[in-house]
Amino acid sequence: MRRKTFDALLTSAGLVLAIVMVAAGALLLWAHSFVDNQVHDQLAAQQIYFPKAGSDSLNDPAIKPYLTPYAGQQLVNGAQAEAYANHYIAVHIQSIGGGKTYAQLSAESIANPNDAKLAGEVQTVFRGETLRGMLLNAYAFWKMGQIAFIAAIAAFAAAGVLLILSVLGYAHLRTVPANREVMPKLSEPRTV
Repeated sequence: MRRKTFDALLTSAGLVLAIVMVAAGALLLWAHSFVDNQVHDQLAAQQIYFPKAGSDSLNDPAIKPYLTPYAGQQLVNGAQAEAYANHYIAVHIQSIGGGKTYAQLSAESIANPNDAKLAGEVQTVFRGETLRGMLLNAYAFWKMGQIAFIAAIAAFAAAGVLLILSVLGYAHLRTVPANREVMPKLSEPRTV
């Protein structure tokens, strides 16, 4: 195969790949924006607020370091949802059930159907775990949106590198002799 043909094919493939990477980057940016907006809108509609700075709710050492940065703010993004779910709701659920899970409390309640206090704890823990699960789902989707944003940046960077290499390839293509082979035969003398 002629060297000029080979170089033209590789350079053109690089240009096509750069275009594909730009399209991928644009789709990833759209995905990031969509997920970020959906998570924000859904969380904002819930009207959940972190305890205000200095409140007794933030004094617990299992809560304070995680929630203090968000004190008094409305919960509107995935990072906040994760902190609230794992370091506020989870701490309170632990104190309600004495460290027992919903499944353990529910089994106890079934075994003691006349224990109204235990039945109330089961319902409270169930509701808390349900809200916690929903907040952690919001966190997971938000995190996927963040990953899509990073992937979009990587796709755009790769497209830029491929575009530069393609331009250099087309410039190099002009300097290659028309009769030069990619893999010259051993019997023919090699020309440089």
